[in-house]
Amino acid sequence: MNIHIIEMPLDFGASRHGSDMGPSAIRLAGLRTKLESLGHTLVKYNSPIQINPQEYEEVGNLKAKYLKPITSACVELAKEVEASYTAEEFPLILGGDHSIVLGSLAGVSAFAKKNNKKLGVLYVDAHGDFNTPETTPSGNIHGECLAASCGLGLPELTNLYFDGQKVDPHNVCFVGTRDLDVGEKDIMRKAGVTVFTMSDIERQGFPAVVTQVVDFFKAHADIVHVSFDMDVLDPMFAPGTGIPLPAGMTNREALLLMEEMCDIGKVKSADIVEVNPILDVRNQTAILAVALAARLLGEKLY
Repeated sequence: MNIHIIEMPLDFGASRHGSDMGPSAIRLAGLRTKLESLGHTLVKYNSPIQINPQEYEEVGNLKAKYLKPITSACVELAKEVEASYTAEEFPLILGGDHSIVLGSLAGVSAFAKKNNKKLGVLYVDAHGDFNTPETTPSGNIHGECLAASCGLGLPELTNLYFDGQKVDPHNVCFVGTRDLDVGEKDIMRKAGVTVFTMSDIERQGFPAVVTQVVDFFKAHADIVHVSFDMDVLDPMFAPGTGIPLPAGMTNREALLLMEEMCDIGKVKSADIVEVNPILDVRNQTAILAVALAARLLGEKLY
């Protein structure tokens, strides 16, 4: 497979900084060597953005902080992602905070709409990222990005790259969710997304949840984008992330999920976000990010 790795060192969407160094941490953890060892060809490895230090930018709208630099960067990302799809490459985007999914999904969606493909999104995250300016407790765009991609929120976000909804919320599936704001929950329920929380995983067992996730995408999508936030993992396995929360997924569960998603043959792009090397221990979170990407792209234990 031809793979295009896109680094997005953008952390304006979150309160805690350091995830701008995430792409370099993943690179140094051996991503290129790992993917090439699986027989893939890295046709391009670049960053489409130049980021000013945050102190040089204006906060702007307190309900959507740093809106201008985030939207500007995400438009450039969307261009890169759509071009990769058109060239039949697999765009693998490295964050940065989760606000970059605005650009990832805009680019994938542009390709899907032009080619009459139904887009599905697997959102592996402790959080919903489904706030709007009316419900956000922080004003951080990384908490509004998926809602905006589903057509809810500020026009500057919902109409990023092209006007209108990027993904139908009925084609969005969450796994590992365990921290949702009150207003956010209501929006998610009304929108119709599918959610497997950590409580669902405890009740049903992880293999049963994975089977339902696989069946969901077999029924709901022609192409799938996987968006993986490292904070879905328990801090025991991924300490280097911006919002570490206890009682998360294990490394084994996450690796299994990526392997099963690979096997359905519909995953055509992915982003891995919120690796924060400032908070990490011996780069173990970035090393796990490489392992997750490898499983998603075909690595098997035997």
